[in-house]
Amino acid sequence: MTARKPSRKSPEPLEVPPAAQPVTTEVTEAAVDDAPPPAKRPRAKRATATRTASTKSAGTKAAGTKSVRSKAANTKATATAAPASASVSASVSAPVAAGVTAETPEAPEAAAGASSVTDGVPFPAVATPPRPRRGGGSKDALPATALADADRCRLLAGEHHAPHDVLGAHPAPGGVVVRVLRPFARAVTVLAEELRAELQSDGDGLFSGVLPMPAVPAAYRLLITYDDDETEVEDPYRFLPAIGDLDLHLIGEGRHEELWKALGAQPMEHQGVAGTRFTVWAPDARGVRVAGDFNFWDGAGSPMRSLGSTGVWELFLPGVGEGALYKYDICRPDGSRTLRADPMARQAEVPPATASVVTASHHMWQDADWMGQRADRPVHEAPFSVYEVHLPSWRPGLDYRQLAAQLPDYVRELGFTHVELMPVAEHPFGGSWGYQVTGFYAPTSRLGTPDDFRFLVDSLHQAGIGVLMDWVPAHFPRDEWALAEFDGRPLYEHSDPQRAAHPDWGTLEFDYGRKEVRNFLVANATYWCEEFHIDGLRVDAVASMLYLDYSREDGQWSPNEFGGRENLDAVAFLQEMNATVYRRNPGVVTIAEESTAWEGVTRATDQGGLGFGLKWNMGWMHDSLVYVSKEPVHRKYHHNEMTFSMVYAYSENYVLPISHDEVVHGKQALVSKMPGDWWQRRANHRAYLGFMWAHPGKQLLFMGQEFAQGAEWSEGHGPDWWLLDETYGASGDHRGVRTLVSDLNAVYNALPALWQRDTDPGGFSWIDGGAAEDNAFSFVRYDADGSPLVAVSHFSPVVRHDYRIGVPDGADAWVEVLNTDAARYGGGDVRNEEPLKLEAVPSHGRDGSIALTLPPLATVWLRPA
Repeated sequence: MTARKPSRKSPEPLEVPPAAQPVTTEVTEAAVDDAPPPAKRPRAKRATATRTASTKSAGTKAAGTKSVRSKAANTKATATAAPASASVSASVSAPVAAGVTAETPEAPEAAAGASSVTDGVPFPAVATPPRPRRGGGSKDALPATALADADRCRLLAGEHHAPHDVLGAHPAPGGVVVRVLRPFARAVTVLAEELRAELQSDGDGLFSGVLPMPAVPAAYRLLITYDDDETEVEDPYRFLPAIGDLDLHLIGEGRHEELWKALGAQPMEHQGVAGTRFTVWAPDARGVRVAGDFNFWDGAGSPMRSLGSTGVWELFLPGVGEGALYKYDICRPDGSRTLRADPMARQAEVPPATASVVTASHHMWQDADWMGQRADRPVHEAPFSVYEVHLPSWRPGLDYRQLAAQLPDYVRELGFTHVELMPVAEHPFGGSWGYQVTGFYAPTSRLGTPDDFRFLVDSLHQAGIGVLMDWVPAHFPRDEWALAEFDGRPLYEHSDPQRAAHPDWGTLEFDYGRKEVRNFLVANATYWCEEFHIDGLRVDAVASMLYLDYSREDGQWSPNEFGGRENLDAVAFLQEMNATVYRRNPGVVTIAEESTAWEGVTRATDQGGLGFGLKWNMGWMHDSLVYVSKEPVHRKYHHNEMTFSMVYAYSENYVLPISHDEVVHGKQALVSKMPGDWWQRRANHRAYLGFMWAHPGKQLLFMGQEFAQGAEWSEGHGPDWWLLDETYGASGDHRGVRTLVSDLNAVYNALPALWQRDTDPGGFSWIDGGAAEDNAFSFVRYDADGSPLVAVSHFSPVVRHDYRIGVPDGADAWVEVLNTDAARYGGGDVRNEEPLKLEAVPSHGRDGSIALTLPPLATVWLRPA
């Protein structure tokens, strides 16, 4: 991966100094009566995703509200929730629900609706709590004992680790005490069973009172009165934790393979109420609150609770549904605050906006046939030719669903077996091409919703095309609203600044030695495979992960515990990731972009390897492009550039990549790298593709190169499709190259000799790898049954008649199956139209040989007649 610009900065995150400590006094009925009314609640317009939250922002109405008067402020939250998240545990966490203690056995109904979630299905409530009836006895609640100073101060400052212990309903002498935090409210009334009781104001948005009830009610609601409206809401602080103990245990161990089902924003039904469970890992935070468009980006009334030593914070907000925007308002260890997007968000706002979006999938997959058969044959023994695509610029302006109507047909017409999508995870700066990720669990919203992306993958599968995607676990950008120092200290990045800072890209490297970070990434890899049916992950920049001294000078890095330069934490992470992905997802392949000679990249993890299925052959790419860029008269001096790859061809399972990195930013498009006039450049281009498809290894070609686009690729405009327009005079030249690519794939898919033994040295044999003076290369490929295919690539601009090569025994004649000089490809149509008869003339160490005509700047494939 080449160095890329740092990602665009989003609007400044929330930065608030530690809250001043309020003065706490005991509140009496007389004091309440004499107190001045609360400050007038300002009218609030709908908050935007990039608005900076503040404790002084417009009124903090709760999510999931029911408007009582027509002047109720509009919120984005919906009351419709998706099915509950799949939680690993069937048990409920240890923290006690509001008002339910061991001392209140007479009120078991308080916990009757408690649910944890298992395999996507919530535990059914024992009894759905009845909706409290309106009316009944209406009275003021009795004064409650004043909240302890420490609790009050921490609650108002957003630093309380257990807000459910002080807010909500709890048993108390003389009844049930209810405390509510609603900044800017004028009054709060509790609606419970036959009781309607108004709480007393304690100042600073706190309300409390003692209800004359024998036990905590199974359900109650709050009627919140503001200056100009009233809103009826569920109390978030009456709910049990909506995440199970086993989930928390696995998170603590760093072994939660379905982490996305435990963390993040999960629409669900909990204790019979629809809403969204918010969970976030922030172990260094002094407090965490949820801010969103449902509370006007003021999280003061929505503090989360800490769940033990796991560092996980949780809050179930009733009434918040799909489409709601949110962030986490985090109090750092130094008391300052920051507003952060959710690291586990499954959807994000369209950049440059940066909020997370509550979402759930409703896509109905139609690719059962594809998913059922993709594991039938190991990928290294199967045809595998890849069309690399940058989705935003392939056809600029198309969204996921529009791409689904065009891309599968185009790729199927070209005959590629797979597409590889440049990173689709959310990223703030389009010029990074997706390689500086801020939303690791969210497909970029530039092109649509997560379900729209699922629809595209589904459409490709139904067309018989596999889907690979670039995955970027090597680094992340420093945007202050994302992962960098997420909870006030290095969390996802390494605590050592030298280990954290990536020297090439101005980004931060993950701390692979921290179990929770490793879990975040391992789960992310399998998330894309399981939630989006991705068939393979091409892992970006593996070399930068493997070496402690990568792009660092002496003194800028420290050796590992054995004195070496290997990053042992990264090695362990890659092994765990590969082992987990292959175990959980049969038929999926992982591919390493690794540019060094690291041994065992595609060796199994139980044999000490990294465990990848395939590896990009960067050496072949570099050497072969050096050769073809030379003038033919000079190529004989670089002949070994084309043959050296066979020295190590079977050391790993290779992909031969002509990727986006080779056709951008001054590197020239593939056809423009070639020497000579326009005819010769195109001929070289075609001959090179013929050599590439016949060489051992899989193939990858970046978009635009299939029709010999002459301009470098730019994410701003994508391929030059106008070159194929019939009204353009030279369109035939470009159409011819595209026809060649289609034929290369068709013959390739039909002849197992070209792919079945890619990783078996017995599947290849040189005929003549030393014909430097002729600028020619000839070799044989064999399938599992020994059936041969002969390939001859000729990189001189002259015709060679009666060019003799030795061929394998067993065939009396040989016929052309492909000739890149054919007229239909834009060539001179110098061909071997008749079968080439075997002659008893020894050549190249073989008893028999054939004499053929070699076209200029062309590759010819022959098979037994």
